[in-house]
Amino acid sequence: MSDEDIALVRASLTVVAPHVSELAAHFYSILFSRYPQVRDLFPAELDVQRERLVRALLRIVELVDQPESLVAFCSRLGRGHRKFGTQSGHYPAVGDCLLQALSHFAGPAWSPALAAAWQRAYTAAADVMIRAAEEDARDRPAVWDAHIVGHVHRGHGIAEITVQPHQPYPYVAGQYVSIETPWAPRLWRQYSPAHAPRPSSELTFHVRAVREGRVSNALVHHARPGDPVRLGPPEGDMVLRPTRQRDLLFVAGGTGLAPIRALIEEAARDGIGDAREVSLFIGARTADELYGLDDMLRMSQRYHWLRVRAAVSDERIAGLEGTLPEVLAEFGPWYRHEAYLCGPPQMLSGAVHALRRHGVPPRHIHYDPWDTPVLTAPLGPLPPDEEADQL
Repeated sequence: MSDEDIALVRASLTVVAPHVSELAAHFYSILFSRYPQVRDLFPAELDVQRERLVRALLRIVELVDQPESLVAFCSRLGRGHRKFGTQSGHYPAVGDCLLQALSHFAGPAWSPALAAAWQRAYTAAADVMIRAAEEDARDRPAVWDAHIVGHVHRGHGIAEITVQPHQPYPYVAGQYVSIETPWAPRLWRQYSPAHAPRPSSELTFHVRAVREGRVSNALVHHARPGDPVRLGPPEGDMVLRPTRQRDLLFVAGGTGLAPIRALIEEAARDGIGDAREVSLFIGARTADELYGLDDMLRMSQRYHWLRVRAAVSDERIAGLEGTLPEVLAEFGPWYRHEAYLCGPPQMLSGAVHALRRHGVPPRHIHYDPWDTPVLTAPLGPLPPDEEADQL
């Protein structure tokens, strides 16, 4: 795209920005009216889907003058859309309806030049998504059929759910998996396996039932062994980096402990912990909510190199009181550590800021965004070993 195209697209977005929610609703209304056959690709309730459309659109415009990052983002979208049943022939239809919705809300600001600029922007993004999906299809299926083989309630609305894919499911410790249940068709939610890969391909997830969460409540309160589920491909960049000299810091809140536990298990398998200091901090509001602490303390008894500490923010308990950012600041410094974090957004944000304030370079802080990771995940390349080992 030319500089003029980029300027036109960004200027038009400021015009329609006050109406983005209505724009998304109008887009789906046009799409389903013109192409009713695609309605079955979407969940019955479109609130989340409309928000994701807006966020994806905003991200594409944000990256439109950063070709490498735009390709990385659109490639992730293209691969991820395979599990919805998206075909290459759907993209032109989506583009036509999107431009129609944009022109409606841009009003007098819409012009032939602006329409052409948006067409070029959408075509470039769609071409990358189609190519990424086609390449991905050569290597792996779009979805994996599976069934539940274990379901254990752990209290506080959390269930430990084990599923058995019907064919091998390759992933890397720390990644997350999209799950679709029969109780909420076409509604996919992300959960992280709580362990390193197993030869059997079994996957165990720790799921917390959230208010009005159709997928999480179904999995926690209704699912039973034998029930079918479908799995999307593994995603996420919070995997162990091959840095040879840095110690490891893990920070977890709530069910965010699941991928952290998987990473620690992977470190034990690879013998990484024998040569480095490994610290784990688990945070919760109350002592009763210190999810998984006992399990991690038992793990620390098996592995002499693992140190486990807990933090409770809303109770006065000697030795445990404080938020995770406060406790991290107390036990630092961490500037020579590689840090891996997972938890609720507020905890994640506070922990990242605390580590940054205490000298940890951003390239040594690793996490996947809590909500819709593919729409907000960092897109830059991983640092090479040589750069990572300098500090």
